[in-house]
Amino acid sequence: MTWDAEFSDHFARRADAMRFTAYLLCGNWSEAEDVMQAAFLKLYLAGPRMANREGLDAYLRQIVVRTFLAERRRVRWRRERLTDSPPELPQTGPSSEVKIVLWQALGSVPARQRAVLVLRFWHDLSVEETAEALRCSVGTVKSQASRGLAALRRRLGPNFADLRMEV
Repeated sequence: MTWDAEFSDHFARRADAMRFTAYLLCGNWSEAEDVMQAAFLKLYLAGPRMANREGLDAYLRQIVVRTFLAERRRVRWRRERLTDSPPELPQTGPSSEVKIVLWQALGSVPARQRAVLVLRFWHDLSVEETAEALRCSVGTVKSQASRGLAALRRRLGPNFADLRMEV
């Protein structure tokens, strides 16, 4: 199978999942789409040089997280200004109020802590896998997860008291 065909197949299977991961990180569908597209572009360009293409999902997830973090570092150069209200219409599908509250709270957590929380608790990666994906130490993952969960608990208040740290 050629790289173009393999990439097209991978894109068709994983685009929605990576877009949602980017949304969890960004808290904004427009920015999530940009991050996801940039990540797939980087994967496409790197593909022909890759000797082993077995771990494309993990590699792509890593690219999404790193692209998100790189964009957060370039705050001054951002082309768009984010506001409290998203430019897109709310989803018409079933969405629970709890999920919306959690996503808004997650959006208030600093970018690095948010990346750790999404990888650890949404993608269910181990501490070691998260550390590898973010190129940091296991201790950093644990402290960022702890701080991120504490920030979420403060933001959410006592109604979400059963939010537990599992690091």
